[in-house]
Amino acid sequence: MEKTFNLTRREDGIAILTMDVPGETMNTLKAEFGPEISEILSEVKRDSSIRGLVLISGKKDSFVAGADISMLDACQTAGDAKALSQQGHVVFNELEALNIPVVAAIHGACLGGGLELALACHQRVCSDDGKTMLGVPEVQLGLLPGGGGTQRLPRLVGITTALDMMLTGKQIRPKQALKMGLVNDVVPQTILLQTAVEMALAGKQIAKPVKKSLVNQLLEGTGFGRNIIFDQAAKQVAKKTQGNYPAPAKIIDCVRQGMAKGMQKGLEVEASHFAELVVSKESEALRSIFFATTEMKKETGAEGATPRKVKKAVILGGGLMGGGIASVTTTKAKIPARVKDINEKGLSNALSYAYKLLDKGVKRRHMTPAVRDNLMALMTTTTEYKGVKDADIVVEAVFEDLALKHQMVKDIERECGEHTIFASNTSSLPIGQIAQAASRPENVIGLHYFSPVEKMPLVEVIAHAKTSPETIATTVAFARKQGKTPIVVQDGAGFYVNRILALYMNEAAQLLLEGQSIEHLDKALVKFGFPVGPITLLDEVGIDVGAKISPILEKELGERFKAPAAFDKLLSDDRKGRKNGKGFYQYGAASKKKAVDETVYGVLGIKPGVDKEMSAVAERCVVQMLNEAVRCLDEGIIASPRDGDIGAIFGIGFPPFLGGPFHYIDTLGADNLVKILERYQTQYGDRFEPCPRLKAMAAEKARFF
Repeated sequence: MEKTFNLTRREDGIAILTMDVPGETMNTLKAEFGPEISEILSEVKRDSSIRGLVLISGKKDSFVAGADISMLDACQTAGDAKALSQQGHVVFNELEALNIPVVAAIHGACLGGGLELALACHQRVCSDDGKTMLGVPEVQLGLLPGGGGTQRLPRLVGITTALDMMLTGKQIRPKQALKMGLVNDVVPQTILLQTAVEMALAGKQIAKPVKKSLVNQLLEGTGFGRNIIFDQAAKQVAKKTQGNYPAPAKIIDCVRQGMAKGMQKGLEVEASHFAELVVSKESEALRSIFFATTEMKKETGAEGATPRKVKKAVILGGGLMGGGIASVTTTKAKIPARVKDINEKGLSNALSYAYKLLDKGVKRRHMTPAVRDNLMALMTTTTEYKGVKDADIVVEAVFEDLALKHQMVKDIERECGEHTIFASNTSSLPIGQIAQAASRPENVIGLHYFSPVEKMPLVEVIAHAKTSPETIATTVAFARKQGKTPIVVQDGAGFYVNRILALYMNEAAQLLLEGQSIEHLDKALVKFGFPVGPITLLDEVGIDVGAKISPILEKELGERFKAPAAFDKLLSDDRKGRKNGKGFYQYGAASKKKAVDETVYGVLGIKPGVDKEMSAVAERCVVQMLNEAVRCLDEGIIASPRDGDIGAIFGIGFPPFLGGPFHYIDTLGADNLVKILERYQTQYGDRFEPCPRLKAMAAEKARFF
C-alpha cells in the first residue's frame, strides 16, 4: 500500500513531511491516516538529528482541501463521529507538542481540516498565488471545525475574527491571512519551501500579537467583554438562521467554553458538539447537496456525448441579463465574448456592468487594475453582425417575444457557422417553439440564467426534442466554465424552476388577497428557511415579469396555474416593483428601513385581517411547490430527484437545511403530504389535488432516496 506521508531529511537537520494522497487530485484527511501520522511523529521524536519539521503538500495546487466528507456519512452513531474528532485532537496535539519548530508551507486550498492541521503547526507560511485560500467552511455543511479549530483559531487571530471565519465559512486570501496573523509570511511559490526551511532553522518564534481595534482589545481582554461578544454573535446568528441551523450556535458555545475553561475543556465540548451535528438531519441534508454537486461535475449532461471546445461566445442583448452573461463569460470562463445590441446605449450598459463588477475586485484588492483591464479586453461590442462568424455559442438575451427570437435564430444561422449553438435565455417560452424557425434545430437549446447572473449559481440547460447530445454537452460545459451549476431539463412551459415557483407565488398572492399582511407573509417564509419572502421576491423579480409568465403557464399547463387577480390591479397602478420604485414595499431615499407601502392594500381592494400561524402560511405555499416538483419528475422535465433538489436550492433558495423538495418530501413522508394536500383541496379547490405519483408513493410508503 502506497504511503500518504513521506519523511525526507536534509543535511541542515530540517525534515520535510510531504502529504500526497495516492490517486487523488487533492489531499483530504481520512480517519485511516491517524496511525501513519502518529508513527511518523514518533520517528521524528526519536531522531535527535532533526532540528525542525516542514509540512508541505505533494499536490500541484492544493495543500489540504479538508476532511474526507464521505467518512462522516459512514458514522453510524454520534459516538462514531465523536471518536473521529477525538482522534484528530490526539494527532494534532502530538504535532503541536513536538519540541522542535514545525512549519506549514501552504500553497493552494487550505480548508477545514487542512487549516486545522496548519494551526497545529508552530508557524505558517503561504504562497501569494491566487489559488491559495484559507478557511474553515464546515458551517456550510452544518458542521463545526472538529479538529481543534474552534480552540486554536481564536487564540491565534482573536475571538471576533475567528467567529467571523467560522460562522460564515468565508475563504481568506494570502495578504488578508498575513494581516490578521493567520500566517507568519507570504512569499512567491518558487521560494515557499526555502522560506519554510529558514523559518524552521530560526527556531520557535513567539507569535506577534494580532493588531485589533481598540474596541476588540477591550472586549476580548476580559470575561465580561468576551460575554458581550458571544451574546451579540448569538443574537445575529438567531436572526440570520431563524433557528433552522444548529451549527452556528454550537460554534459560539465551543469558543465561549474554551476561552472560559481552558483549551482541554474546549476540545471536549468541540468533540461532543461535532458528534451531535454529524448525525443531525440538517447536516445530512447539507452534505447531500455537497455530494450531489460533486457528482454532477463529472457528468456531461448527455450520456456518451463529448463537448466541443468553446473559444468564442456572442451575447445578443446588452441589458441586465445580457451584461451579466457577458461578464461571467469573460471573467469566470476567460472566454472572449462579443456583445451585439441594436444600439450603443445597450452596449455601453453591458460594458459598464462588467467593469463595475471587476472594479469591486480591484477595490477589495482581490485583483490588480492590470488583471481587470485584461479581462475587460475579452469583451467586445457591435451593433451589426460583425466579428461573429467564428462564434461557437450565441446566447440570446432579448425580450420575451417569440417573433423576435425567431428572427434572432435566422440571423445567427445566416451569420455564423453551421456548428454554432443558439442558446436562448428565455424564462418562459418553450424552446421547441423557438427552434421552429431554425434550419438546424439540433443546435438550438435553452440556457436559462437567474438574476442577478453573477450571483445566482444555477442555470437550466433546456433540451427540446431535436437538440443534439453534443449541443447539450457543449452547453453544460460552457455553463460550468462560467462558474454555474447546470441542470439539464426537458422542454416545457416554465421549465422546472419557474414552474414550481409560480404555484408557490400564486398561493402567497391568494393568502394576501384573503387578508394576510405583507410583512407576515414574508416573515413566515423566511422563518421556514427561504432567503427572502415571496412578496419581496415578486418586487425584486418584477411584478410585470410575473404577470407575463402566468398566462403562458396557465395556457400550457392548465387551470391550477391561473394567477390571482392581484397582478392586473397592481400593473394598472404602474407597480412593477423595485425596478420602477413602486411595488409592495417603499423604495427611494425616503425608505431607509424596509417598509411596506400601505397604499398597496387600497389598490388591491383589501384590508389586512388577523394573521394566521406562520407555520400554516408557509405550509400552504410550500406544499404547492412540492406537488409540482413531483409532477415535473413524473413528466420527465427533470431527470432525477437529485436534479430537482439542486435546481430548487440553487435557483430559488429552497431551504438548504431541508435538502431540497424531494429530500423534504422523504422527511415529511409522501402519505403525510398527500393528507395535507387533500385537506387543502377540500378547503380551497382542485389546485391542491395531489399528483398521481405522490398518491402511488403514499400507498406504497415509497421514498425518493
